[in-house]
Amino acid sequence: MKILFDLFPLVVFFGAFRLAKAFPDWTTAIVAASLGAIGGAPEERAELSAVIVATLSAIAATFVQIGYLLARRHPVKPTVWISAALVVIFGGLTVWLHNAWFIKWKPSILYWIFTLILVGGRWIWKRNFLGMLLSTELELPARIWDQLLYAWAGFFLLLGGANLAVAYGATTEVWVNFKTFGLLGLTVLFSVLSGLYMARYLPPAGQPSSDA
Repeated sequence: MKILFDLFPLVVFFGAFRLAKAFPDWTTAIVAASLGAIGGAPEERAELSAVIVATLSAIAATFVQIGYLLARRHPVKPTVWISAALVVIFGGLTVWLHNAWFIKWKPSILYWIFTLILVGGRWIWKRNFLGMLLSTELELPARIWDQLLYAWAGFFLLLGGANLAVAYGATTEVWVNFKTFGLLGLTVLFSVLSGLYMARYLPPAGQPSSDA
């Protein structure tokens, strides 16, 4: 349930896009009536209208997600705040300018911000933010935390590039599927591989690590 809650805006985006694509005439008419007419061929108008509806739905879902956390006095993770800001800014530009490329760039910008935070924290502030985040649950040698940090920084860098490669090289519908399932699947796979790597260096139960 926690994972689904964290992915709530993404799930809403995908569901709204699929629903809008299923009723292209209605979607185009609603967007034109509320946000202004969209130029281009009928198929282009229908696809862009579906992106706009999905983007508005994701923005609304983001506000609901954060509002729920604040109302229940739960902490809002920095990653959620960053993602929310990018959804509102880039999603708002997509809706306002009738241009899908702003929301298509959003995942790449988010991943590259994560890369900068991880690498910048290590180089500038001499802190391993990944280790700080997980050290209360896992005890690992400092060098392993550094290896994991750079591995995740590089992974986020590659994810950002992969997102743009699909966005520019495939249709919007393919990109939506890749954004929903491809990027998420790759992240889950890399998390599993990271977990297997960490397991090699975890100290036995009840025995602290020598250089954690």
